[in-house]
Amino acid sequence: MFVSDFRKEFYEVVQSQRVLLFVASDVDALCACKILQALFQCDHVQYTLVPVSGWQELETSFLEHKEQIKLLIKQDDDLEVPAYEDIFRDEEEDEEHSGNDSDGSEPSEKRTRLEEEIVEETMRRRQRREWEARRRDILFDYEQYEYHGTSSAMVMFELAWMLSKDLNDMLWWAIVGLTDQWVQDKITQMKYVTDVGVLQRHVSRHNHRNEDEENTLSVDCTRISFEYDLRLALYQHWSLHDSLCNTSYTAARFKLWSVHGQKRLQEFLADMGLPLKQVKQKFQAMDISLKENLREMIEESANKFGMKDMRVQTFSIHFGFKHKFLASDVVFATMSLMESPERDGSGTDHFIQALDSLSRSNLDKLYHGLELAKKQLRATQQTIASCLCTNLVISQGPFLYCSLMEGTPDVVLFSRPASLSLLSKHLLKSFVCSTKNRRCKLLPLVMAAPLSVEHGTVTVVGIPPETDSSDRKNFFGRAFEKAAESTSSRMLHNHFDLSVIELKTEDRSKFLDALISLLS
Repeated sequence: MFVSDFRKEFYEVVQSQRVLLFVASDVDALCACKILQALFQCDHVQYTLVPVSGWQELETSFLEHKEQIKLLIKQDDDLEVPAYEDIFRDEEEDEEHSGNDSDGSEPSEKRTRLEEEIVEETMRRRQRREWEARRRDILFDYEQYEYHGTSSAMVMFELAWMLSKDLNDMLWWAIVGLTDQWVQDKITQMKYVTDVGVLQRHVSRHNHRNEDEENTLSVDCTRISFEYDLRLALYQHWSLHDSLCNTSYTAARFKLWSVHGQKRLQEFLADMGLPLKQVKQKFQAMDISLKENLREMIEESANKFGMKDMRVQTFSIHFGFKHKFLASDVVFATMSLMESPERDGSGTDHFIQALDSLSRSNLDKLYHGLELAKKQLRATQQTIASCLCTNLVISQGPFLYCSLMEGTPDVVLFSRPASLSLLSKHLLKSFVCSTKNRRCKLLPLVMAAPLSVEHGTVTVVGIPPETDSSDRKNFFGRAFEKAAESTSSRMLHNHFDLSVIELKTEDRSKFLDALISLLS
């Protein structure tokens, strides 16, 4: 169903109903959910929230609630859209029709009319075959690539704005949803910058206050600001040294998995004139005199070391004077809470924790998520270093392939789809920076990690090539489907991201062979 007017064709339709809300397990979906929850609360709309991690859960949840579901279909007779039967009639109907019409007619007239009907039927069949062939081609072109459009959270915020019910909290959730797409490389840099510009106007509108004696800000107010900040993960909640070592961008450029790379990092710090004692302690505890011009110092030295994009357009939020978070901080924290490997709760519990962490009343959960995110980022860079140093990334012809073995340190952290996808993207960036083979720099990556030893399954993810002109379109969804079909491999396409599949371990070899021949 295509919705052109989100307010009339979506919100006003569900506003008077009890709503069943399915929410996927990713940060953008959570942010969109928070905005919708706030809108439903404003309009006293009853709803049931159901988290779903894949197609199977979506189907199961739908069947559980199907008796309560009413499909709201708007009938518009003015459209005059012909039905399928009006375009293509069955052959039997044509024969009956021609038989009835010819009763009582002269033989010559019968013959003439029959010949005309045969010609018409032949033309109709040909048109039908052409129509079906064209339909197949269009669907194949549409489905062979997977790509992401505008953030769901941004769409929901636009709806809130149209309804004149947008709040600063909703704006922040829209910002986090967009940042999630950028952090996970789901959209191009151009798309990100364009959407940042749209949100920046809303930030100016919501956070522009003339402070005077009659209009002063309260101590615990929420303030959102646009800024050019450092492209360093969690650096304001970590030490600068740890952030430099565990951010994908800097780790790949310095090649920190090698001795030479570690030496370059030391040279970089020396060029900035920052003492190691200051760099290795928590950012909050650094000397104020150093922090004042830190961003400019890092950007100037980064340019000398070939890192031209050290600062990026982003947003930050202040809760009073004590708590400040960048949008990327919240993305990493929420993602880590949602994909936490901790055994003390189910997937639904982790989902609820992640959802709660987006509210300013649950900052303790957000800080817990930041600690989990630090562990995840460390594990990611250690795994990348291990893969590159032991030459686990190998060329299979049309693509690169890497497999994490059972027993690898921290492998349990990468059994979930989003974590494995992020690891794969960071690994491909690091590999492109390390290899001297020009052909390998242009290849996509297929990565596998153990999912369940008991069931003998692995998670397989496909990542498109890492190029400057990359449009972020992923073709692996259809390729995986064709390879599994041709080899009868036992594969489950359960995740909403089509480039992520579950595969039986014993079928992996024949599946990869089919994928190689398919993409060659």
